[in-house]
Amino acid sequence: METNYQDVLVDELARLQETFEQLGGYELQAKTDAVLEGMGFTTQDLERPMNEFSGGWRMRVMLAKLLLQKPSLLLLDEPTNHLDITSIQWVESYLQNYASAFIVVSHDRSFLDQVATKTVEVAQQQLHVYMGNYTFYEQEKAQRAALQQNAYANQQKTIQQTEDFVERFRSKASKAKQVQSRIKALERIEKVAPVAATASPIKFRFSTQQQPGKVVASLAHAEKNFGPLAILKNASAKIERGDKIALIGANGKGKSTLLRIIAGLEAMNAGESILGHNVNMAFYAQHQLEALYLDHTILTELKRTGAARSETELRSIAGMFLFTKDDVFKKIGVLSGGEKSRVALAKVLLSEANFLLLDEPTNHLDMVSINILAQTLRQYAGTYILVSHDRHFVAQVATKIWYIEEKQIKEYPGTYEEYTYWEQQSA
Repeated sequence: METNYQDVLVDELARLQETFEQLGGYELQAKTDAVLEGMGFTTQDLERPMNEFSGGWRMRVMLAKLLLQKPSLLLLDEPTNHLDITSIQWVESYLQNYASAFIVVSHDRSFLDQVATKTVEVAQQQLHVYMGNYTFYEQEKAQRAALQQNAYANQQKTIQQTEDFVERFRSKASKAKQVQSRIKALERIEKVAPVAATASPIKFRFSTQQQPGKVVASLAHAEKNFGPLAILKNASAKIERGDKIALIGANGKGKSTLLRIIAGLEAMNAGESILGHNVNMAFYAQHQLEALYLDHTILTELKRTGAARSETELRSIAGMFLFTKDDVFKKIGVLSGGEKSRVALAKVLLSEANFLLLDEPTNHLDMVSINILAQTLRQYAGTYILVSHDRHFVAQVATKIWYIEEKQIKEYPGTYEEYTYWEQQSA
């Protein structure tokens, strides 16, 4: 019987198409587009070559690639870095519906509250498991700490009583057997460790050099373009003394550009940016880490800004940013990115400026450092505007919300929680 090769090819094609369909091949393009657009890419971006994108956007592509692979175990190390709030919320939604297991390392507590069902803390060279999200972990840890401290106190009391008995009757022959029994009991006892010390509330107040005028900074008829891309068009805004402003919104809207314009570091195409009377400004951004002297110690670097402070004061400030004891003698060149960020932030606050501009100050900081920075800003007597995608941090430090919409600077006169409620009601 003669083989009909055309029929064989048709059968093979049908089999391969069925396999392709079972593997989700026909849906792959649509899923890829959905994931990338969820990460903040526009439809036009999807056809652009990778070499046109910055490092942050390439990281988004790598994250999208991982999510599309749907592995049985997904490992994510700081996935919210380089993401704006909208993209973070999209990833939260994706992970909440993710069928398989994932492990995520993150310092974004709002993100962890949304996606985690189990929290593992690394402390004292041990893994401590908590069966809930980050808020549950905090509450449960406090309860465990209270129980541990009570157990420790009770055991120390028992140990002291036993040692007193041994010391009192050591030389009495009639009590020798009891003394030896107590000594052996002390040797066998499994010691309860005291609760490890946590960061205490900040008691140091960062002062400002002088009182500025009522209007700290203003923009009038501001226009800013990057080639054909318009960021601001005939935009106006005003920052008044005592304002605590968080500038939020999607990446690409021009938040960092707006900060640089206010700081006088970025030229506009039209309009004017004016600093008010007696304004002493300090600007923090990631690129400023490069301005640190690598051969200086942490203490020496802090002295560059806080020359009028005593060494005791500078050590106290370094301690607030988690540099304790001999840490202050570490060279800047050996520090990690997060440690350099803490040094740069400490210098900004030491500057005694009455107006702070902070661009992503929580990037590369751990949760303890973020909480310290939030405490510091709440106690800060001056004015500030900051860009951040950390919702919990913004909720703690902002009393006004700015966002860029339709190339205008819009203001909501309230906290982040009030803003999100207003936004939901508006929608």
